[in-house]
Amino acid sequence: MSSIAASPGISGTASALRRLYFVRFVFAGVWALVMLTTAANLGPLAVTLLVLYPLFDVAAAIVDARASRTTGSPALLYVNMAVSLITAIGVAIACMSGIPAVLRVWGAWAVVAGLVQLIAGVTRRKMGGQWPMIISGGISVLAGASFILGASAADPTLINAAGYAVAGGIFFLISALRLGRAAKGD
Repeated sequence: MSSIAASPGISGTASALRRLYFVRFVFAGVWALVMLTTAANLGPLAVTLLVLYPLFDVAAAIVDARASRTTGSPALLYVNMAVSLITAIGVAIACMSGIPAVLRVWGAWAVVAGLVQLIAGVTRRKMGGQWPMIISGGISVLAGASFILGASAADPTLINAAGYAVAGGIFFLISALRLGRAAKGD
């Protein structure tokens, strides 16, 4: 515990990440609820939601990078920003081809973003509250593979994307709660 108390940089970063993770939890829940209402087809609302999710990830990574400057290299966050921005563009293009194309792009993103999240969580272990992020990163890799495989289904759907968002949001909530101690400097 003394390593956390001795490092105000970790305490400040943990506090900022805690707030960010709570916001990500709420966003994921709202996004999933709205996506469930439109997941059967690629109408304008679904397309907007599908592009918005990775763009929100870019914004969250920017906030994370700013908050984490004092505790380590933001290189993985820059990778995440680039991958998520490319994904938003890729999803927008894939929406013109249909749900299978969207699932392939979404799946590739989940795999890469999951690996980045897993590695970032491992490098932040000393801060505390990162095991949920590590587990979530691993699950994201598996979910991404299932999206890619699901694209070949007879009647592919976007409903699993909503489930993916809910699961990710829950892991952000757990991590936010666990970061409370580090944020207080205990």
